[in-house]
Amino acid sequence: MVSRRAFLRNGACALVSLGFAPSFLARTVAATSETRRQKRLIAIFQRGAVDGLSMVVPHGDAEYYRARPSLAVARPGNATDAALDLDGFFGLNPRLAPLLPFWQRGDLAVVHACGSPDATRSHFDAQDYMESATPGVKSTGDGWVNRYLQARAAEPASPFRAVALASQMPRMLQGRAPALAIQNLAQFGLSAEATNHAFEAEYAAAADRLLHGTANDAFDAMKRLKAADPAQYQPEHGAQYPATAFGRALGQIAQLVKADVGLEVAFADLGGWDTHVNQGTTQGQLAARLTDFSNAIAALVTDLGDHMADTVVLTMSEFGRAVSENGNRGTDHGHGNAMLVIGGGVRGRRVYGRWPGLAAAERYDQRDLAVTTDFRDVFAEVVTRHLGVKDAAPVFPGFAVNPAHFPGIFA
Repeated sequence: MVSRRAFLRNGACALVSLGFAPSFLARTVAATSETRRQKRLIAIFQRGAVDGLSMVVPHGDAEYYRARPSLAVARPGNATDAALDLDGFFGLNPRLAPLLPFWQRGDLAVVHACGSPDATRSHFDAQDYMESATPGVKSTGDGWVNRYLQARAAEPASPFRAVALASQMPRMLQGRAPALAIQNLAQFGLSAEATNHAFEAEYAAAADRLLHGTANDAFDAMKRLKAADPAQYQPEHGAQYPATAFGRALGQIAQLVKADVGLEVAFADLGGWDTHVNQGTTQGQLAARLTDFSNAIAALVTDLGDHMADTVVLTMSEFGRAVSENGNRGTDHGHGNAMLVIGGGVRGRRVYGRWPGLAAAERYDQRDLAVTTDFRDVFAEVVTRHLGVKDAAPVFPGFAVNPAHFPGIFA
């Protein structure tokens, strides 16, 4: 009989909140159904605090150019590497050009001046608060996405219902609901078929007598993933993922969606956004990160094709950067930031949120972009209007969920 430790080691994955005991198997049933269209969320975390003012450029605010003599992205026009105009006031950094077609066809929306009501500029604390969705509270035991999964616990669930393409479980997926962290789908599972049979046999009796076959459904999902042969996956619709860790992660999320294994929530992250020195604008370290970010997301959305009708891609970062550039041609930790929302049901071609302005008197602490949209209002709108939770209060403890405060991303 193979040990649980051997299963984890040979599977080359981290299984958190699963336990692989009858209590887990009792919750594990097939999620695929011909009569129910599964809604999905793909959450992407830009770790390190991306400069949202360089990502979604407020070219209509003259103060932006006064505050950033060397870092401002040029106004739309004939200049080399000028911002790509969105609505006459905001524009995309040209390194986000792969995302512009999704804006033009109405599938991409932006929420600007969005963030946390908490004033921290600590990366660790701000990431924790965003992933737990409890700003200022460090004692929260689970993440907001896991609480969403708990709120829908009575519904059919696959072992691949919630998957992070990461080396460890992200904070937002930690909690009582089962979730997986997988680095490489091609290595997921047991290398020896005999070992796999041994592990399956360990729970066969319990499945037959107590769990009414749900264990078999779990193994069927794993077999479907193996049959999809992740190592030989070919993207569709001309999608080309960058040969980076982030590109590979998003490519594997697409594989899970198409393998029909019951994926409901997926997570990936990309670091390197803490640009205190030599940030650059459309060239340099920020530009390189934005290129990877946009190329990978564009490939994912293109590859998924019709699957995007039921999928939303949501990007986030713990906080933004200061309005004014510093003496090292970089930007320091700030406050408000920009989120991107792409997918089915999104009311795109619009920048949501009240713009507070960048003049010194309009800034938070006279230095940062002020927050006019609480990030929990964005999360709550996704949970209720896209994922279909009727009562989101348990997902966001201590927060008064009020649809009147939602940005209005979904009809």
